[in-house]
Amino acid sequence: MGKKMKIAVMNGMQDISIEEREIPEIKHNEVLIRIKSIGICGSDLHYYAEGKIGDVAVETPFVLGHEVAGEIAAVGDGVDGLVIGDLVAVEAGIPCGECEFCLAGRYNICKDMNFLASPPVDGIFSEYASYPAKWVFKLPVGMRSVEGALVEPLAVGMHAAEIGEAALGETAFIFGCGCIGLLTLLALKSRGVSQVYMCDVIPSRIAKAYELGATKVFNAAEEEIVKEFMKITGGRGADSVYEMTGTQKALGQTVEVIRKGGIIVLVGIGTETVMSFNFGDLIWKEVQIRTCFRYKNIYPKAINAISSGTIDVSKVVSYTAKLDEVPEALHYHIEHKADITKMVVEM
Repeated sequence: MGKKMKIAVMNGMQDISIEEREIPEIKHNEVLIRIKSIGICGSDLHYYAEGKIGDVAVETPFVLGHEVAGEIAAVGDGVDGLVIGDLVAVEAGIPCGECEFCLAGRYNICKDMNFLASPPVDGIFSEYASYPAKWVFKLPVGMRSVEGALVEPLAVGMHAAEIGEAALGETAFIFGCGCIGLLTLLALKSRGVSQVYMCDVIPSRIAKAYELGATKVFNAAEEEIVKEFMKITGGRGADSVYEMTGTQKALGQTVEVIRKGGIIVLVGIGTETVMSFNFGDLIWKEVQIRTCFRYKNIYPKAINAISSGTIDVSKVVSYTAKLDEVPEALHYHIEHKADITKMVVEM
């Protein structure tokens, strides 16, 4: 029998237990990581609270967690560039490397992707994990593990900003001030976008968006977003718009706040499976609709942006918990969603 580690196991909807399993053995080209920080993603909460996201259902027992940073504890044969003691961030998806999308450099839409905490692939709510070294990135000296864990969601925000072709001096609008919306805000500002407008219905998230530098944040429950925003911009609208909520109302409003010739980027996945645009306005404005799924080839850039001080992801964190506290912490997150911007499990 090998050495044991603690692991948080989902046994059913809103049912998590802390168990013991053997520390995994590493194979050729793999490393063993002693986990230090794990971010809790919205997908983790959906699987925990509802047992599924859309048509993707959890078959228990299942392990959540894919926003991961830790310390190299052992190095397998064939691994170069990583040594015991290195602090690292883990890219959550392992693509096949052989399908047409991988070969075209678009591995985020790989036909045979193994993505952590995406059924049936277990995540890493555990003290240790083995992982292919190719998808493990060394963090610079001075960078903290909590920042390493937030590389994953920041990569989504950076990918969205790239898809939206956000540029210096432009104006952007973000629907939703959750974690990904806030990190997209930071990504846009790092690209020199001069004015970033946002909206939400949760006061604490609105306050956090202001803290992180949003130009103006509308309360969607109290204000006429479209009317007020278009008045501010003199009827021009935003150069790029980012939809994070996955709701029909917000989706419809993206068409109203985008400028002629602008780009709408859809990021949020909601519970509604069928939604619609005002296609007349889309055509009249010659607007491009683009979608954003995870990220690709961004981890090194995200790490550099954090380590250089260009983007401060730590300000997004509002709640921390220990591994032993994960069952209570996830329940607390569900019950107090309005009060939590980002929860991180610290080992």
